[in-house]
Amino acid sequence: MSPRVLLAEAAQRLRRAGVASPEYDAAELLAHVLGTTRGQLALVEELGGDAATEFERLLTRRAAREPLQHLTGVAPFRHVELAVGPGAFVPRPETELLAGWAIEQAAARVSTGSTRVRVVDLCTGSGAIARAAKDEAPHAEVHAVELSPEAFRWAQLNLSACDVDLREGDFSTAFDDLVGTVDVVVCNPPYVPLEAWESVAVEARDHDPHLALFSGEDGLDAIRAVAVRAADLLRPGGVVGVEHADAQGESAPAVFAAEGRWEEIRDHRDLAGRPRFVTARRAVARTDAAE
Repeated sequence: MSPRVLLAEAAQRLRRAGVASPEYDAAELLAHVLGTTRGQLALVEELGGDAATEFERLLTRRAAREPLQHLTGVAPFRHVELAVGPGAFVPRPETELLAGWAIEQAAARVSTGSTRVRVVDLCTGSGAIARAAKDEAPHAEVHAVELSPEAFRWAQLNLSACDVDLREGDFSTAFDDLVGTVDVVVCNPPYVPLEAWESVAVEARDHDPHLALFSGEDGLDAIRAVAVRAADLLRPGGVVGVEHADAQGESAPAVFAAEGRWEEIRDHRDLAGRPRFVTARRAVARTDAAE
């Protein structure tokens, strides 16, 4: 069977299984099996028996809604490629916008003449944001923390070749040695309400760690903790960016407003026009200004 016909049948099979992007996923799996790229598949004239068997094996797993990234072992994120698998949250394209914002903020700090820019990634998971920040803002001093031992091992793998300070622990108490000195705090925390269990995509609900998904009855428990810890870590005038669910475009900013140490609180939309992340600036207290 030609690869073209095989892909068409594979995509139809994935579509029937409820996969959101059947054509893309089928092509990615075939390219992975052949050790090539999707763009080069048109040059493949026929598929050998071993390759066809492996493709069928992976296709069956994907039709059962196992994440594509778990099958290929990698996930692209901005300009880097991450190793991913069971135990760590698979990075999503939406989070690339938050990472880009953090990178822009780090660059802006340099443009003011600062000789040191300190970025902290809370709930780093696989290390996606920290890795992207170090890749695109090599001048920045990047720190990251992850609580889950399984996710921490993936972060170690992805950050081992980078000059990133990676720590294992609870983000709400991490980095006591950096209190009051950080320029940018960024976080993709768990934010799914417990009551929204049934609405979560099968790939996430059954394969992403629940520690990275669910956060209390309203989904805001972790964001409340970030609002407090980020205010502790940031220097006066420092900034924070936090991802949230598209239904939290008002409630997530309200968390920062209620905390009391934030100004310039603003919500940002993703490329589909949905509320996606909130940013805020650490207010300068009168005592800070006096100093």
